[in-house]
Amino acid sequence: MKIHTLVTVLLALGLVFVSYKWASNSSSADCKETNSGTNIALENIMTRTSIRDYTADSIKKTDIEVLLKAAMAAPSAGNKQPWRFVVVESRTMLDTIGTNFGSMKMAAKAPLAIMVCGDLEATFPEDDRDYWIEDTSAAMENLLLAAHSIGLGAVWCGIYPKADRVSAFSKMFSLPENIKPMGIAIIGHPAPHNLPRTNGIPITSITKPGNPPE
Repeated sequence: MKIHTLVTVLLALGLVFVSYKWASNSSSADCKETNSGTNIALENIMTRTSIRDYTADSIKKTDIEVLLKAAMAAPSAGNKQPWRFVVVESRTMLDTIGTNFGSMKMAAKAPLAIMVCGDLEATFPEDDRDYWIEDTSAAMENLLLAAHSIGLGAVWCGIYPKADRVSAFSKMFSLPENIKPMGIAIIGHPAPHNLPRTNGIPITSITKPGNPPE
């Protein structure tokens, strides 16, 4: 009798454990699914893509400020924040970039470009100096995500470490010796046929600043 009772108790405990594990896994899966569908930051990351064609619309100064503030909110080694930015709105300069660099030809259609540079005098010395590359890359990614979040399209075009491009952009913008161009973001309002990907998430569900969630 005692053995039968013991077996019954063990079976009951086993069923409780299995039920708990199933409920826990199910809850975790539901949580992940819910987060991926409603978490605005994740949605922004998952739906951002490189945009290379733009409308003729200009970009507001307030939006440019948003992009720069977002870029400067990036992490940096030792909190050195060695990034420096060159805002390019000149039609002549944008056309020159588009004409002279094949992978940047979309600049000829864009109303804006922001070049992200590193200040070698604002980072670590000697062997640790190259942390500026990681720092400015983080700033660039923040800038791209911010552009997407406010309805703009952007593409990251590399400059560093190609010596010829570093030299060309340094001369084009008369950069001091301590300022190294890392990359340039070409930015504009996406052309209708060149909208960001959705990865199964309706693009209209992305919440933009000032608008309540749908």
